[in-house]
Amino acid sequence: MTLKEYLKEIENWLKEYLANSPCKAFVLGISGGVDSTLVAAIAKNAVGKENLFCYALPIDSNPKDVEDALKVKDALDLNMEVVDLTNTYKSYIKELNGEDFSRLTKGNLKARMRMSALYAFAQEHNALVLGTDNLDESYVGYFTKYGDGGVDLLPIAHLLKKEVREGVILYGLSSYLANRTPTAGFYEGQTDEIEMGVTYDELDNYLLGKEVSEKAKARIEHLHKISEHKRNPIPKMKEFKR
Repeated sequence: MTLKEYLKEIENWLKEYLANSPCKAFVLGISGGVDSTLVAAIAKNAVGKENLFCYALPIDSNPKDVEDALKVKDALDLNMEVVDLTNTYKSYIKELNGEDFSRLTKGNLKARMRMSALYAFAQEHNALVLGTDNLDESYVGYFTKYGDGGVDLLPIAHLLKKEVREGVILYGLSSYLANRTPTAGFYEGQTDEIEMGVTYDELDNYLLGKEVSEKAKARIEHLHKISEHKRNPIPKMKEFKR
């Protein structure tokens, strides 16, 4: 199967899933990054502009992120709003006495705030929340538990990062959007690859069974092991025998 054919299968899956759901639409967070760009293109093709509600949710973010999110909005003609949560975040940090929290803790808090906002919008629109995790991110756990990992559907969870980039081009979008440096926007200068300690090319090759350096292999396997709790169901105590 070609990537183009698989993308059409995702479209059909989303369309059928929504048709069989009590919900009427999808909600999607737009970061300006390649993953949310591809999911937006797929979802709009699947269910139309009127059934897709998109939100850019900057939180003390690089202004370039919103600029790129608006580029995605214009390129795909999306129904999208920009809702700045910066003041809410700062107030939250103050209430938690969290000024000295680590950068990672603060970044994960931002991701969880965005999740809460998307579910509030989803409830108002009687909608399902679409996730943007790809295969690479899922395998190494590069997502925030109950943050960007808190979603209803994962349309591109079986696509490698390079396939996500290729998919954006297949939908006629710019190479700029396809090749934008991946970042979670947790802090100034943060990038996915620096934070993971491995490149997406190395991850793609590892998942394809191709040769990678011993250093990259060890890092990937370490990340996979320590993130198992993110992929597994929530543990439950054994049944209470009454």
